[in-house]
This record gives sequence, structure tokens and C-alpha cells, in this order.
Amino acid sequence: MARALARQLAQDGHELILAARNEDALQKDASDLKVRYETEAHTILVEATAIDTHEEWVNSLPRLPDWVICAIGWMTEQEEAEKNWNLAHSMIQANYSGPASLLHHLANRFEKRGSGTIVGISSVAGDRGRASNYYYGSAKAGFTAFLSGLRNRLSGSGVHVLTIKPGFVDTKMTSGLDLPPLLTASPDRVAKDILRGVHKQKNIVYTKKVWGWIMLLIRHIPETLFKRLSI
Repeated sequence: MARALARQLAQDGHELILAARNEDALQKDASDLKVRYETEAHTILVEATAIDTHEEWVNSLPRLPDWVICAIGWMTEQEEAEKNWNLAHSMIQANYSGPASLLHHLANRFEKRGSGTIVGISSVAGDRGRASNYYYGSAKAGFTAFLSGLRNRLSGSGVHVLTIKPGFVDTKMTSGLDLPPLLTASPDRVAKDILRGVHKQKNIVYTKKVWGWIMLLIRHIPETLFKRLSI
């Protein structure tokens, strides 16, 4: 996403702020962007699950950004989470309460300013609870509902809230999984869909687009039949 933004926005003089919890990775990414696109990329550490630090973290930003893209997620095996509540709780924190907390503080600042774009990356897994990943899916469902409510609240304030619902994405989190190629998006593809969604002032974007139709079908399967399916 940072590369896609750098390609498009650096020529207009915009700068990037990269925020994550791994300082070495941040520095490498910032250096890469500077070499590739001759753009400045500032780095700042943040821990998504350290909720009590988020208000101070937002206040410490060198400047309030025009856009915020929240790409936070963590998933463990469903069977492991079923046996260990601490793992399940960690997924809830990483996929819902942590991102929601960060965006809560940023949204308040954006609303006060009267402008801004908030992009939250959720997941198609939040569209319906499934036995195979309901801890992860329920956390994403909560984040999707949070973004929907935030969009409704900020409507008319000059702040645009976009919900991104990817299906399978070829990232570190899905490495080792046997993903169907036709349903799996590259990070570059997701980035292009995000930029398109922002420019067209969309509310919700599925990426790949086919996932919108797939999840429409899944949402409308009667519960009595759905319980018999292994999905």
C-alpha cells in the first residue's frame, strides 16, 4: 500500500508516515520507498494492542495525516484458539479492539479538522461466522461493524470512511496455506482496489470483486443447511 501511494502521491509532494511495531522492517521499507520513488517516508513505532498508549501516540504524530490506512491483522489456527482462550483473545485484540482504538482517536481528530480519509482493512471472514475460523471472523465482523458505524457518524463531516474486505491475500499471514489462485489477490491488487475505492468515494470494497458475490451467496444460505456445510 505504501508503494502504491508513493507512486501516485510522491510526485505531488506528499510524504508518508509508516507505522508498525518492527523498527528494522520500518527502516527498510522507508529506505526502499526513498530509493524507488524519491519520496520521504517517516517511521514511527506503534503497538496495536497497547490500547492505553493510543491517544498519546496519535497526539505525538509529527502532523495529522490526510489519509490513514489501517492494515492490522493476526490469525492463528482455529483449533489452537479453541483450546487456549489467550490465543483467541489475542486475535480479538489484534483484529478488532486494537485497530478500533487507533481509529477512534484518529477519527476524533479528523472530525475536528473537518477532513480526511480513513481506510480500514477488514475481511470477508467477518461476513458470516464459520466453524473453521469463527474467532478470527468474529473479530473482523466487529471491526466491519465499527467502520460502518464510524462512516455513519462522520457522514457530512468531510471525513470519508472506506471498508476493505479482502478474501485470500498472498501475505506473510497466509504463507503455508493452500490458497486457490483464482480467489487469491496480491498485495498490489489490494492496493489498487483501495486507491480506486478512495477516489470513487466508495463505502465498501471487496477485493477481489468476486468475493462480493461469494459472500452474498454464503450470507443467504439458511442456517439449518449452513450447519451441515464444512466451510
